[in-house]
Amino acid sequence: KSFWARGYAEVKKELKGRYQLASGRGAHFGEPQALAGAEYIVAAELDAGERDARIFLAAPLALAEIEEHFAADIRASDHIAWDTREQAVLTRRQRRLGELLLEDTPLAKPDPAAVASAMLEGIRELGIGALPWTRELRNWQARVMLLGREDRQAREPWPEVSDAALAATLEDWLLPWLAGCSRRDHLARLPLADALHALLGYERQRRLDELAPTHLTVPSGSRIALDYQDGDIPSLSVRLQECFGLADTPRIAGGRVPVLMKLLSPAQRPVQVTQDLKSFWARGYAEVKKELKGRYPKHYWPDDPWQAQPTRRVRPR
Repeated sequence: KSFWARGYAEVKKELKGRYQLASGRGAHFGEPQALAGAEYIVAAELDAGERDARIFLAAPLALAEIEEHFAADIRASDHIAWDTREQAVLTRRQRRLGELLLEDTPLAKPDPAAVASAMLEGIRELGIGALPWTRELRNWQARVMLLGREDRQAREPWPEVSDAALAATLEDWLLPWLAGCSRRDHLARLPLADALHALLGYERQRRLDELAPTHLTVPSGSRIALDYQDGDIPSLSVRLQECFGLADTPRIAGGRVPVLMKLLSPAQRPVQVTQDLKSFWARGYAEVKKELKGRYPKHYWPDDPWQAQPTRRVRPR
C-alpha cells in the first residue's frame, strides 16, 4: 500500500527530509536522500516506527498528479476564526487530502456573519475593557447600575450592565454592531454608545436622564457634571462659593440617593466632603472660613452661607 506525503520544508525548513503523511503522522528518510528536497513524495515502503515512520522507498510527486489521481478525496473547507497572535479574524480556504494540507489561501468573500462571530470570540478573549469605552460611557454604565439598585418604581428591572454581565451577553447586545470589524484595531470605530443605549430604548433612557442626570445646576448657575464612578455614591465637585444658599444636599433617584458633595477651595482642592450640606453650613463652615480666608483673602467668605449670594467669581458683583 502506498502513502502520499507532503514535505515539512515549507513550514520547518530546518527539518529537511521530514514529511507529513495523509494520515497526519510524520515520516522521514533514514539515510540522506536526493528526494529529501521534494515537496511531495509517494512513499511505497516504510516502517511503523515509534513516533515517525521511516521511509525506505519513495518517488517524487507533483501536486498536479495528486489533484488528478485523488480529486474525489480532496476536501475544501473555509476556516474563519480569531487568531490570538495576529489579534485579528483570519479567513482561509483550505484544501486537504486527509490531514495533508494542499492549499491555504485567503478567502475572497468571507461570510460576514461568521466573521462577526469570530470577532466576538476575540472580544471575549481580550476582555470587555478592550472596547472603546469613554468616561461618559463608563458614567452611563454606573448610572444604569445605580438605578438597578435604587429605582423601586421601575416597571421592569433595569438591564445588568456590569462588565461581567456585558461580557456574558456579548452575543445578545454587541454582535449586531460588529459589521466590518475584523481586527482589534477596528474596535476603535465600534459604535459602542449606540450598542449600549439600545439596551435601554427611548423610554428607559429618558427615565435614566431624569432619575440619574449627568449634570446638576448649582445656585451660582453653573452646570456641574456628576461623577458616578467614584464608588457607589455619585459625587459633585464644585467650588464652595457656588453653593451658598443651597440649604440641603441635592438628591437623585427620586430622592433616594443624596449626592456626595465635594466642596472645593479656590485652588480646586476639597475642603469638605459631605452628604449632609445642612450640617456643614451649621457646624463646619465657620471653621473652614476661618482657615481659608487667611489663605485666599480676595475671595468671598460671608458670615451667613444660608443667605449669601452664590458666585462663580472671586466675589459676587
